[in-house]
Amino acid sequence: MNKQLASLIASLFVATGAMAQTTAASSPDVAKAEAKADKNTAKAEKSEAKTDMKADQKDAKAENKASEKKADAHKDAMKTKSKAQAKVDKADPEDKAKEQAKAEKTDAKADQSEAKTDIKADKSVAKTKAGTTADKAKAKAKTDETKAEGQANVDKAAAAASGTK
Repeated sequence: MNKQLASLIASLFVATGAMAQTTAASSPDVAKAEAKADKNTAKAEKSEAKTDMKADQKDAKAENKASEKKADAHKDAMKTKSKAQAKVDKADPEDKAKEQAKAEKTDAKADQSEAKTDIKADKSVAKTKAGTTADKAKAKAKTDETKAEGQANVDKAAAAASGTK
């Protein structure tokens, strides 16, 4: 019973709102303002979508570039490590311990270099994403502003049409 009553009340408000809009929209000035607002809103939304798409592409490009840098750094580190291990394997038995120590030091340097490259690549991606997120937010704000201006113009035209300013 409560659900039916709530539904009935809600439909009454919707119907009342629709009648009020129909009455206000009957004025040619209001219709003209609504058409202009809709056109401007559509234009702003299209611009926002374009900005979002460009930002997403920029993010993807930055992530791909970072992945390539990380892969190259890993490949270089593995190459350096394998060369050092090859030297250990070729070393005379009396020099093997010395070469092993050198190889371990080389391995550590290669790992450090790879880690630095990974951090730098991740930092670059984060910077790019921060910039694109800001671009998206600006575009969204501009769209919201356009919508608000359009609604204000429609309300102004409706007020003028009804004779109350």
